[in-house]
Amino acid sequence: MYTVTELEEKARRALDKKATFGDDIDLDSFDRTFVPHKYLAEEEICALPEDEQKRLIMSGLDVTDKGRGGTYFQKDTAVIHCHSDEEGIEVMPVTEALKKHDWVKEYFWQLVPVDQDKYTASAFLELHDGYVIRALPGSKSIYPIQACLYLDKENLQQNVHNLIIAEEGSELHIITGCATSPHMRRGVHVGISEFFVKKGAKLSFTMIHNWAEEMSVRPRSVARVEEGGVFINNYICMKPVRSIQMYPTTHLVGNDATAMFYSVIVGTPGSYLDIGGRIFLKNSGCRAEIVQRSISNGAHIINRGHLIGEAPDIKAHLECKGLLIGGGIIDSIPQLEGHVEGVDMSHEAAVGKLAEEEINYLMSRGISQEQATSTIVRGFLNVDIKGLPGLLKEEIDRTIDTSNRDTM
Repeated sequence: MYTVTELEEKARRALDKKATFGDDIDLDSFDRTFVPHKYLAEEEICALPEDEQKRLIMSGLDVTDKGRGGTYFQKDTAVIHCHSDEEGIEVMPVTEALKKHDWVKEYFWQLVPVDQDKYTASAFLELHDGYVIRALPGSKSIYPIQACLYLDKENLQQNVHNLIIAEEGSELHIITGCATSPHMRRGVHVGISEFFVKKGAKLSFTMIHNWAEEMSVRPRSVARVEEGGVFINNYICMKPVRSIQMYPTTHLVGNDATAMFYSVIVGTPGSYLDIGGRIFLKNSGCRAEIVQRSISNGAHIINRGHLIGEAPDIKAHLECKGLLIGGGIIDSIPQLEGHVEGVDMSHEAAVGKLAEEEINYLMSRGISQEQATSTIVRGFLNVDIKGLPGLLKEEIDRTIDTSNRDTM
């Protein structure tokens, strides 16, 4: 284990290290100073301006806290609300948790290298905050915990680090929204997330992005899943954004561990979206699935999927489908990597356009061309996300429906 000084040295050396894929960002052109904001009580969150509440709801955060088991809300660099209503579920700002609990240090920067690239290095050297969400052994979350990382200050670089821990035999559901205020246009979000799914635990993590048109987004996340654990990672982005580059990685280290990645992406004109996922299946009985749906309405979208089978009796599947509507580019890059005999791995990739015969058929049934197109697109984006509680599934479907109407 490295000391803080050694990590600082590694991070400083990496500040000029470009990412291995995607476009590059000049971080020096953004502000990273702390922005003070008042801490809000629950009733004060409900009194936020209506246009801000709408942005938050479209990112999965319900200001009324209805159907939620707890809330973490960060505005720019400051935590403005944090609580948990669920017994056995802890929700804390990461900076506060590091000061109060020694056990937090056992997880902090253990999966994501501080020197992976300049984004991870910047987050380490100038951390603003982030959250720790932990399910204690055997606890079961009834309602999902909601977390929101919100940007309000123009030209800000927001650096956060999140720790999500599902202890042995627990069940934890999280819906996290990343969004900008209605007036904001330009900024950078760097989010480090480390997931720990212990033996027999289940974690579902749903991330909804609702950014501004000139936002650049650089999430960096790694998960570790132990024996019999289940990790479900859902990602939805259907609003304009300048650039997103993310490649979440999961290590299935225990027998019969499972990971499932599902993503729904709509790229608008001028957007550059480099979205991927990688899963290492390291032990017997491991299962993995990556399902990606993307629509380009003038964007450049890269869909990456990488499955690595390192043990016999593993099963993995990758499905990557893209739809071109208003021009743009979709690159699908599926990759299967088998290291031993006895692996069962498959992939399916396709890029196409709207079928005119389907549109004409629906129009012959009395609906407009716009309605017909929207219906087909909605069906294309309808990914069967397994293992989610009903309330969370309804929330995702509602977000897709609303965003689909706005986009079309």
